[in-house]
Amino acid sequence: MLFDITRSELADIFGEDRLATLPATAFPPSTADTEGARLLQTVGVPTGTLLLREPDEDSGRLPLVQDVVDLGDFEDAPEGAGAWPVIGWLLNAHLALDSGSGKVHAFDADEETAQALHTDVSSLVQVTVRFQRLLEEFTFSEGGDGGDDGDDSDEEADFERLESEVERVRQETSGVDPLPFQDDETVWWVVGEEIAAGQRFTGDSPGARSLYG
Repeated sequence: MLFDITRSELADIFGEDRLATLPATAFPPSTADTEGARLLQTVGVPTGTLLLREPDEDSGRLPLVQDVVDLGDFEDAPEGAGAWPVIGWLLNAHLALDSGSGKVHAFDADEETAQALHTDVSSLVQVTVRFQRLLEEFTFSEGGDGGDDGDDSDEEADFERLESEVERVRQETSGVDPLPFQDDETVWWVVGEEIAAGQRFTGDSPGARSLYG
């Protein structure tokens, strides 16, 4: 695993009730005992930006890539990708786990593209945690929501600071795993752009209260 992530670490940040996991029985036998699958079973990811796929109610299994997209439409689909379990959903892309390499791939049915998004599942969890934490902990200056003309400079400084935090996630992640932010078309790059623009702040977070009242 590229990143050292523990369940207790995530529970301290988000609370146990905010961590989503997948049962071992949801994975195909060839995948259930891989490092990536075990991480999703024991550590999990915080709920919010990334959604883990719900296993089928009848079979208890995760769908396979071939069940959710027509691979004939994907010129760049890796060989054997149809048998990979779909573990989650990010923006408009299905996330699938390659049981052989341990990589996480993003399949965008609208764009008909398949792209390696993470070198391993620990990288997926790491980026999810860092962006989710930024969304829940970032604070804007008092009055920095642009409500008054005199606060325009504060608002501009706040968004520069927010953009800097997003860039920090990109740079520090890329130093270990270049895949999540390898270009400005990856789904994580788009999520980062949305966060930097003041989107995705929801609920009772400090950012949401400042931006939306």
